[in-house]
Amino acid sequence: MNFCLAALENAASIPGWYSMTILAIGIAIVIGLIVKARFNAFVALIVAAMVVSLLAPGELSSKVSRVAEALGVNAGKIAIVIGMAAIIGECMMLSGAAHRIVQACLGIFGERRAPLALASSGFVLGIPVFFDTVFYLLVPLARSLFRSTHKRYLLYLLAIAAGGAVTHTLVPPTPGPLAMAGNLGINLGAMMLGGILVGIPTAAAGLAFSVWLDRRMPLEMRALPGEEVLEHDAEVAPPVTPQALPGLFVSLLPILLPVLLISSNTILDHFAKASAKSALVAASPSVQGEAAQKAFLDSYLADSATPLASWNRYSAVWGNPSLALMLSAFLAAIVYVRQRRPTAKDLERTVETSLMSAGLIILITASGGAFGAMLKEAQIGSAIQSIFNGGDTSGAPLGGMLVMCLAFLLAALLKVAQGSSTVAMITGSSMVAAMIGTTDIGFSKVYLATAIAGGSLIGSWMNDSGFWIFAKMGGLTETEALKSWTPMLIVLGVTAFLTSLLCAALHIPLPG
Repeated sequence: MNFCLAALENAASIPGWYSMTILAIGIAIVIGLIVKARFNAFVALIVAAMVVSLLAPGELSSKVSRVAEALGVNAGKIAIVIGMAAIIGECMMLSGAAHRIVQACLGIFGERRAPLALASSGFVLGIPVFFDTVFYLLVPLARSLFRSTHKRYLLYLLAIAAGGAVTHTLVPPTPGPLAMAGNLGINLGAMMLGGILVGIPTAAAGLAFSVWLDRRMPLEMRALPGEEVLEHDAEVAPPVTPQALPGLFVSLLPILLPVLLISSNTILDHFAKASAKSALVAASPSVQGEAAQKAFLDSYLADSATPLASWNRYSAVWGNPSLALMLSAFLAAIVYVRQRRPTAKDLERTVETSLMSAGLIILITASGGAFGAMLKEAQIGSAIQSIFNGGDTSGAPLGGMLVMCLAFLLAALLKVAQGSSTVAMITGSSMVAAMIGTTDIGFSKVYLATAIAGGSLIGSWMNDSGFWIFAKMGGLTETEALKSWTPMLIVLGVTAFLTSLLCAALHIPLPG
């Protein structure tokens, strides 16, 4: 054992088969500890990172410490953002801002288009609020709509799930997309824009499937356990009136503010770099075709927006995700205080509750990044160069497409094995990042991330908490959930993957 560790300590490189063996051991530990031993995902990922680090080459004295260092680096990237996002979601729920957004969607689309209103509400609320909370919020509306229409109950449930699941897996600052952006080195503003770009047709496909399935599988609404008590309490409690809710603009502001701040920084940064790109094209006659055209457009935008580009150093401050989410959390808290007049103790409890849930997510996300960093130390990238046409994918789009297919299948495998979309995205993107290294895949890495997100939706069944939330809150049996929730998420996942492939093939540009 000591001889093997000493040999690895002095090895500059290791055989490809050994790297692949380390990868297989790492995957087996993660899946085995989560699925079989029922360990928390943080424990499983950090144990896997430790084992991979010990088996990988490097100084023996640093093999444990580098895992802790990687954990710290990854936590530093996402801790503030996830913590602030949790506060935003909690304050929006308690202030009535989330309820106001739902009311606005129903008012725009009307009762006849209630499924579209529910899907739109889920899509918007799924950006700052976790999926289970979105579903808890909107299910009572679905049940209320069925009481008035006496039809389309399954459609209402699936519409909520389609909208909420899409943004939960595609658009930051929810933990999965946020972790993928960090692991793959993607600008957060570009991840937001790309997630929305892929998410809109994905949610539309999910809604269309929901309409089709509801006609072939009509379900009646059933009483939930304890519903009699809840209905009695609802009669006693004062009804929620429009006067008790914040205005629509104020309700949307905690969502819109970080999107605008981060996206503006991404665009201005793109303009600031455009002149340098155009200078390189002018100096290199070998750069032709599409690359030259794109650089010319970048140059034109930069020259015509020089005053905007000069703001880049300021936008780097206001567009920093940590500051943008902090401002948004402060705004959401102000709305909560203004609407509900909580005591100082209540406000403290609200913040503490949201941060306690965020703490575990931060640990899981950071440990996934540490696992990916240790896979890089195990030289996984060089071991899988054959997948990328010998490691050269510039000018060979097929290599990039193979990467995307592999990433999608890997995320789907992880999802089926352990149930959590967030863990599948964190672990899958860590592995893919270790595989590709600095290789140019031929298109924006945002589409690689959205393909991973699509894979993380495939194969949701009884090991997925979302499955049980949908079934129990909706009053469905396990069989009914398997026939509705599971195939609907497959439609979402496949659509997100195909949309990502199409955007990558068309080279649809994204800033950053």
